[in-house]
Amino acid sequence: MVNFNIVFQCKRYKETVSPALVRDFRGSMQGRAEKGLILTTGRFTSEAQKEANRDGVPPIELIDGERLVSLFEKYELGLKPKTVYELVPEFFRSFES
Repeated sequence: MVNFNIVFQCKRYKETVSPALVRDFRGSMQGRAEKGLILTTGRFTSEAQKEANRDGVPPIELIDGERLVSLFEKYELGLKPKTVYELVPEFFRSFES
């Protein structure tokens, strides 16, 4: 069995998460964990993504809003699948009197 400590942070953002936030998070995890995870409802700038994957420092995985929704769908977390049908009005026009 492999065990390691991981710390995470959740951010409710409408826009983008900056590299400064990723750096600050990495600083707060030093000495406490081997890996970090930041989840956001927003998205990450390309600079934030580069910072998260910078060589020589503990890795930080980034999960943006789009991926977060995909994971909820994939594992059906608090969700259940639902089939939705869209009405095609053109079909019914041929039955009009």
